[in-house]
Amino acid sequence: VILLLNRAQMSAIKVLNPKAEIARAAQALAVNMAAAKGLQDVLRTNLGPRGTMKMLVSGAGDIKITKDGNVLLHEMQIQHPTASLIARVATAQDDITGDGTTSNVLIIGELIKQAELYVSEGLHPRLITEGFMLAKDQCLKYLDDMKVLVGKVDREALCNVARTSLRSKVHHELADKLTDSLVDAVLAIQVPDKPLDLHMIEIMEMMHKMDVDTQLVKGIVMDHGARHPDMPKKLEGEVFVLTCNVSLEYEKTEVNSGFFYKSAEEREKFVKCERMIIDERVKQVIALKKEVCGDDKNKSLLLVNQKGIDPMSLDALAKEGIIALRRAKRRNMERLTLACGGQAVNSFDELSLDVLGKCGMTFETVLGEDKYTFVEDCQNPRSVTVLVKGPNKHTLTQIKDAIHDGLRAIKNAIEDDCVLPGAGAFEVYASQQLTKYKAQVQGRAKLGIQAYADALLIIPKVLAQNAGHDAQDAIVTLIDAQKPGSWTGIDLKSGKAMDPVAAGVLDNYNVKKQLIHSCTVIASNLLLVDEIMKAGMSSLKG
Repeated sequence: VILLLNRAQMSAIKVLNPKAEIARAAQALAVNMAAAKGLQDVLRTNLGPRGTMKMLVSGAGDIKITKDGNVLLHEMQIQHPTASLIARVATAQDDITGDGTTSNVLIIGELIKQAELYVSEGLHPRLITEGFMLAKDQCLKYLDDMKVLVGKVDREALCNVARTSLRSKVHHELADKLTDSLVDAVLAIQVPDKPLDLHMIEIMEMMHKMDVDTQLVKGIVMDHGARHPDMPKKLEGEVFVLTCNVSLEYEKTEVNSGFFYKSAEEREKFVKCERMIIDERVKQVIALKKEVCGDDKNKSLLLVNQKGIDPMSLDALAKEGIIALRRAKRRNMERLTLACGGQAVNSFDELSLDVLGKCGMTFETVLGEDKYTFVEDCQNPRSVTVLVKGPNKHTLTQIKDAIHDGLRAIKNAIEDDCVLPGAGAFEVYASQQLTKYKAQVQGRAKLGIQAYADALLIIPKVLAQNAGHDAQDAIVTLIDAQKPGSWTGIDLKSGKAMDPVAAGVLDNYNVKKQLIHSCTVIASNLLLVDEIMKAGMSSLKG
């Protein structure tokens, strides 16, 4: 009777949608395992500072060369539903912590690969996942045991964390150059007892020179310049900065309205009156300049306006030696007051010295048809600019992606107030400890713990392989060098064991924590899938 009932149910599904593809039990598991291992094979060569690059070519022929796992997973068009799920989990890891995307894919793939050995021998996936969950809880405890520099994260530690992150994205020379710039940028915008806002670091790109010419500007770089040929190109000494959102040009009325006049004289009067309002505003700016600068040649004024400035107003300002920028972006207005001080004004009625910011130098650079205005030498900038330079578009894109990851690594280290030894030290230590912990667990769940311990070793193995060393030799060397109370990571130059803390190879605590959580949950969910139904299009068309 039961057999007949099952057949009736199955035929009901088939009638419901005859085009639905159904994979059951071992077949469903095989589909998921193939997807996880396939994605792992694509990304494994990218891991670490010695990882290789991938070149992505879009349909329009645009080239992107990168080894950032997050960029690859976003840009690759993944058709397989399971592989797409793993990719989304890995990119979510990047959105939350800013790093660990490649490691995420590798560990998920390896957990499923290790589980496959036991499933093929008849062990139920539920027992393996129970072991995974026990192993995950233990790993989180080992993570707390491995914290170093707790409460002592200084500039040197931040530089080491940033360098470790950046070297896995760009070449060493550029990574070392960017490290100091990014750490100085984050420390400049850091305000005690307030959350760190990385949006206060502007990333501006200029397509010229070499990638190693990328620099930190302790001020603001705006991607537009003065709109009058007679305005000075450079101001030095004491430059006062007036940021405002006031219209210095004719404006249309906010409501639809018409003006009627009987004669040409009336029209002239109307135009004069309108012009007078604008001229009055310009005179107020000029009066302020004379008040604060007087006849001192070392003092000058920079006007940055969010609204427009008409040619006649620009002419009047140019005669007084004022640099005026119109239609500045709103984010630049916010950053200018943070970098130079002062405050943005919406009206010229109460102009005073208090609303002015200060900088030591401002100048304009022209690059092809683009103009850039630099506002530098600010006293105590709370907003800074990283000026990215490179010979072509894909170099600029690669550096910008690396900068985002480097800034997040520094922010994580400041917020965690601790760091972890890198170079695969955590994975080797956790694997060894889980092997010991396995003896305390009763039943077949201990097989899941052993699978987890073996899977963690994928990170040091791949690091060694990508550096041209033998993976097994590297693992044996690391395990032999492990001593109580000290951490050992892999030295990629020699393939031997080293102390990662002394070598300055440090990882973020919350990246590893997120990694352990997400990898275990997704690998367990994929192992417990015993049926995949892929509905055909006919189900949507009724």
